[in-house]
Amino acid sequence: MTLLIRGASLVGGSTADILVADGIIREVGTVTSKADRVVDASGLVALPGLVDLHTHLREPGGESAETILSGSRAAAAGGFTTVHAMANTSPVADTAELVEMVVARGRAAGYVDVRPVGAVTRGLGGDQLADIGAMARSSARVTVFSDDGHCVGDALVMRRALEYVSTFGGVIAQHAQDPSLTVDAVMNEGAVSSELGLRGWPRVAEEAIIARDVLLAEYVGARLHVCHVSTAGSVDVVRWAKKRGIAVTAEVTPHHLLLTDESARNYDPIFKVNPPLRTSEDVEALRSAVADGTIDIIATDHAPHTAASKDSSWNDAPFGMVGLESALSIVQLSLVETGHLSWEGVARVMSVAPADIGRVAGYDSPLAVGSPANISLIDPSHSATWSRESLRGRSTNSPFVGRELPGRVIATIFNGTETVIDGMLVEPETVRNA
Repeated sequence: MTLLIRGASLVGGSTADILVADGIIREVGTVTSKADRVVDASGLVALPGLVDLHTHLREPGGESAETILSGSRAAAAGGFTTVHAMANTSPVADTAELVEMVVARGRAAGYVDVRPVGAVTRGLGGDQLADIGAMARSSARVTVFSDDGHCVGDALVMRRALEYVSTFGGVIAQHAQDPSLTVDAVMNEGAVSSELGLRGWPRVAEEAIIARDVLLAEYVGARLHVCHVSTAGSVDVVRWAKKRGIAVTAEVTPHHLLLTDESARNYDPIFKVNPPLRTSEDVEALRSAVADGTIDIIATDHAPHTAASKDSSWNDAPFGMVGLESALSIVQLSLVETGHLSWEGVARVMSVAPADIGRVAGYDSPLAVGSPANISLIDPSHSATWSRESLRGRSTNSPFVGRELPGRVIATIFNGTETVIDGMLVEPETVRNA
């Protein structure tokens, strides 16, 4: 089947047609060839398919909150064509068998390329390295390893992990949180936590781990990726490390680019997240860091939880919020409309750079002739109130429900197959039989 996207706005500012055949982009420009299906993309921005380096799909073990299928649907609805599934499942993805299962179930779902993230330590215990080599050599070919949800707190274990992945070009994605500094902490430590009487989470708990780890990465010559940077001080450490030539990359979540600890004032645990929402000064530092390249990518940290688990007191509720479907809208609101990024910049931080960090092929020359047809068509002029009906996963713990958000994903094309058409998901059976 051939697909012709007619009159799309490319991220460089020009307008072009895009012809897709056999999963590959065949022509870009003024296309006169006929096609089996034509999509009118007038007024739409054509982005390369989005790549999320930090997604929680909960399967196996947490299927009441999300499954690989339901999370894949949420990803496609958000314009994503590749997601990296974190290892903190039950059982933990710390063996070749587990990561191969994740890949198989992702392929069966058919919406996106699901890439497993392998655990750094066995059972996320922090003391013994997982079988990193076996996961890297498996058919899943894991390149990213993380104990996300837990910090690799032991410096020697972290050193050994960095040394190991350096032998095959892998990367350790660190959840930077010194656990001794965050015992019973539930929100950002500052004026708001003091007023609310909630245990504060000091920014130094994040910054100290990043400082330690960039020095370790420099010492052993390994790649380090810092998950969900949340403070201005963390930005300073990453910027210093990059100037020093250390192979460090960093991510920020959409919610840390928009929300602050002021959101906790009504004690609604929908705003409880790890790392916690910080201050407006931190938000501005994070936006500037994305703009100047200190922060390399935006990653959702999509963290589904059942309504029952979130429907509790602030102290008792789990950390996390869903974010796959809303990510692009929040980026448009916080970065594009504020002048921090162009749409070309969005393509860089949400597609090209995360694919490069995760060693995902096919995204280095996005929307170029000969590249895989992974495309998202966005209507940036659209604006609507975000609702639970906007969510396509199993969980609805979004902090943006009821908020007016810009932009809409009109179409998602994964390896040449439309998974979203006119803003509506294509059912898995249709995808498999296309």
